[in-house]
Amino acid sequence: MKITFNGQVMECNAQSLQAFISATDAKEPYAVALNGQFVPRSQCQSTILSEGDSIELLSPIQGG
Repeated sequence: MKITFNGQVMECNAQSLQAFISATDAKEPYAVALNGQFVPRSQCQSTILSEGDSIELLSPIQGG
């Protein structure tokens, strides 16, 4: 299925949001939004992806 990840359309075979995040090798801490809605990490495993979903994975930026 096609999804949009951080603004780029890509093919995705992951069924859950957690599986997708794991495939990206994301390092904690991060926040994730699906279709513009924040998804708590406790719900990523049970969140099923669908064709056309948009995922944003954000990492904090440190600096002064």
